[in-house]
Amino acid sequence: MKPLTHFTERSETEPNRRMKMLRFRSPSIRSLDQEVLCTIRLLDDSEISCSIQRDTKGQFLLDHVCNHYNLLERDYFGIRYVDPEKQRHWLEPNKAVVRQMKSQQPYTMCFRVKFYPSEPMKIKEELTRYLLYLQLKRDIYHGRLLCPFAEAAYLGACIVQAELGDYDPEEHPSDYIRDFKLFPKQSLKLERKIIEIHKNELRGQCAAYAELNMLQRAHSLETYGVDPHPCKDFTGSTAFLGFTATGFVVFQGNKRIHLLKWNDVSKLKFEGKTFYVIGIQKEKKLVLTFHTSTPAACKHLWKCGVENQAFYKCAKSSQIKTVCSSNIFFKGSRFRYSGKVAKEVIEASSKIQREPPEVCRAQFGQSRSYNSLSHKNLIMNMEPLVPALPSPNEYEETATENDSQGGVDLLFSSPVQSPARLLRELHADPDIQAQLEAERERDRAYEHTRLAARSRMGGVLGSSLRLLSSNERVNACVLSVARFVAVVMGVLLVTVPTLLLLLESDIDVSFLHEIRQTPEFEQFHYEYYCPLRRWILCRISMAMENLWSD
Repeated sequence: MKPLTHFTERSETEPNRRMKMLRFRSPSIRSLDQEVLCTIRLLDDSEISCSIQRDTKGQFLLDHVCNHYNLLERDYFGIRYVDPEKQRHWLEPNKAVVRQMKSQQPYTMCFRVKFYPSEPMKIKEELTRYLLYLQLKRDIYHGRLLCPFAEAAYLGACIVQAELGDYDPEEHPSDYIRDFKLFPKQSLKLERKIIEIHKNELRGQCAAYAELNMLQRAHSLETYGVDPHPCKDFTGSTAFLGFTATGFVVFQGNKRIHLLKWNDVSKLKFEGKTFYVIGIQKEKKLVLTFHTSTPAACKHLWKCGVENQAFYKCAKSSQIKTVCSSNIFFKGSRFRYSGKVAKEVIEASSKIQREPPEVCRAQFGQSRSYNSLSHKNLIMNMEPLVPALPSPNEYEETATENDSQGGVDLLFSSPVQSPARLLRELHADPDIQAQLEAERERDRAYEHTRLAARSRMGGVLGSSLRLLSSNERVNACVLSVARFVAVVMGVLLVTVPTLLLLLESDIDVSFLHEIRQTPEFEQFHYEYYCPLRRWILCRISMAMENLWSD
């Protein structure tokens, strides 16, 4: 492996970089100059670190790790992180790292296998097979790769042979397997079977050959490559969803209850916490519905499904389309897998001509799972800071201050109210009291006459208007509905002519031509507009036929 290095992404020369930053205001320049420290945990539990800028994209970190390994077959791998809500995500290569990470700096991520090769024998280089071996060893230890007793014993023996070599009675005591933490529940019976296979069946195999035997045996298991997503089906039962090179799978307990091949999956979508798999099975339409714990988990599940379907199903990356999470126009998330597909990766692997790089395998003491940084510590490093709330005493002090400054006693004790005392003294004069009483009588008579005239002229309409004007909630509701209708009408008046200009006209303007060539517009044209136009024309022709027949 290459030694640990300290990277900072600076792809432009200093003058060009200075000229480019003139477009931003000074706060943006300061934020771009700030460097962020990223720590990436590798498959053998070692760590590498690098510094990035705030606009660095995820592809830089993936390339950094692959360059550290001197890895060429890098399309099987990805970088995973956990947000403060304990939700896992894959780092998207085309987006800035800082925009994706929601945790506190410095960032902690993991380098993992994202797409498991359907045929490990087609992997060209030993280095790639070793990294896949490390990932499968983690899957076994964490209980993701389920296997029967005989298969578990053989896989465990392959791991022991790869890390210890041939059995030597002088070096290996009778309980030497106990030093290996291979399975979540490792019984004494299983350890004895592993020792038996290690002694008799695997003697003479080098580490690379033992790892290849493990890959060959593991890839035939049902849970090979399955990253289980917990959810509930329509009956409320707990299920685990996963995606493999074959297709979409559903497990309940240790039993696989559904396998829908990628060619039979027509659409994956989600709405809120509900995930839908729409496909065809035995020439019948099939809709599977599942419910996740949070909308973020549902969106992550949907993205994983879209990426796996594109990677394993498409023949070329140019065939990959942008996928919308819902059938409703202008609603839902849009996502597109941007990497190579499995067939392109295998083809590129067959063309590698370099000398195989040296594989630096971790020593026995370094590769044990319980000596690594635990997943709990990784999560704790990503916990958000809880905002400090004022104490009860602070609340009491604030309330006391407000009460003392806004009380009625303070208002009337102010010297500003001295004219009130003057008014009271004036009102005590008998002449002034008589004049005020006469004015009140004239006001009452005028008000009575005005109300009588309004009641005669207004009638029922006047009473309805008074009732409506007295209800402020109804007025606000009507006003908001009127504004909404006006906005919708304005949007329709702009968008409908524009869409008709794009879809029906033959005007070949450069910017219209560019819009027509985008994959999103082509998808909308062929999947939504053309069926809608055929349906409208069919209804019009049927109506015309009915009129002529009458």
